[in-house]
Amino acid sequence: MRISRKSEYACLAMIDLAEHYHEEPISMADLAKRKAMPKKYLEQILLAIKRAGYVKSTRGPGGGYQLAKPPRQISLAEIVRLLDGPIAPVESVSKYFYEHTPAEANKKLTRVFKDIRDYTASKLEHTYLSDLI
Repeated sequence: MRISRKSEYACLAMIDLAEHYHEEPISMADLAKRKAMPKKYLEQILLAIKRAGYVKSTRGPGGGYQLAKPPRQISLAEIVRLLDGPIAPVESVSKYFYEHTPAEANKKLTRVFKDIRDYTASKLEHTYLSDLI
């Protein structure tokens, strides 16, 4: 499994929003500047995250983005799955995005891939934004 640059930026943006959870909304420009992200790219990421209900936005002067839930309720797994899909090295061992793959021809190989999935998923599912601030 490989985490995309999009997910990396999403995690960084969400951590920044978590660091400022009890403050005023953060403008996209400020967020992009602080995390050295292309503004257009961040815009796409925040739109996807907003549609999923993890952030909320406020328009106008003083507007911007804020977390829609407390940082202790948002895991890295949620963010990565939202942007990258399965947390599995091959689709045939994915819990939520199963598809047949050639690896299924060997039970021991499939077991190795499941172990990788289990460790990675567990680590991401048990790491919350609050753990990273």
